[in-house]
Amino acid sequence: MRVIIVEPGGFRTDFLDGASLQVQPASISDYDAGTGPIRGALAANNGRQPGDPTKAATAIVDVAEAGEPPLRLQLGADAIERVEAKLDLVRRELDQWRLIALSTSF
Repeated sequence: MRVIIVEPGGFRTDFLDGASLQVQPASISDYDAGTGPIRGALAANNGRQPGDPTKAATAIVDVAEAGEPPLRLQLGADAIERVEAKLDLVRRELDQWRLIALSTSF
């Protein structure tokens, strides 16, 4: 048995619609700095997500039927950008602290 971890970017589904996403109208002012921009971004991006859910479903089926599917499957340019940024950060940190990391060997 194989497992595929699907890591999707933003797809134009009803995920951000009022029928799916419930946002409480009341808010706590102490949290406004953190939650305010997120609430605004969710509302602003609804219906503007770059991914096509039909194409994503087709891609998932195609990959699931592949002889050697990947463990992780990123879907969408935005998902790929996030993973590449994380890999770049990990590479920079690894390079920066390599000597200390290697100094722990016998």
